[in-house]
Amino acid sequence: MYFIFFLIWIIFNGQFTLEIAAFGAVVAGLIYWFICKFLGYKPRMDLLFAKKMFQILHYVFVLVTEIIKANFAVIKMIMSSRYEIEPAVVRFKTDLKTTPARILLANSITLTPGTITVSLSGDEYVVHCLDKSLAEGINSSIFVTLLRNMERMD
Repeated sequence: MYFIFFLIWIIFNGQFTLEIAAFGAVVAGLIYWFICKFLGYKPRMDLLFAKKMFQILHYVFVLVTEIIKANFAVIKMIMSSRYEIEPAVVRFKTDLKTTPARILLANSITLTPGTITVSLSGDEYVVHCLDKSLAEGINSSIFVTLLRNMERMD
């Protein structure tokens, strides 16, 4: 987190000199001390984040890829005159154990065109799909698999 604060300092400053870097190192250190002391942040969280960094980047890459593929699928559905769209509401449960993983799955579904997470209650999702073909395999999607793998690293 310290390095993120320092990087933000350098980016917002707009230039890099020795004085700016030294002052930024002090400011980043003070902010890091503050969040550790008063906001309950632990340096152990930095290690966990670093350990999961490649999985997080992989998840973001897969999410962007799925968003692009879904965009083309929705455009194809809308532009096709011979294809009749049949909206569907799907209920499913996942075995994701942590609340952040469940919320990330709900948001990933909503970010993907043609699907909206209507409700998340515990481990049960209600998702509205533009077409029933978009609902196929939603409970065992790549998102669920990747999030399950990230949960195992805790």
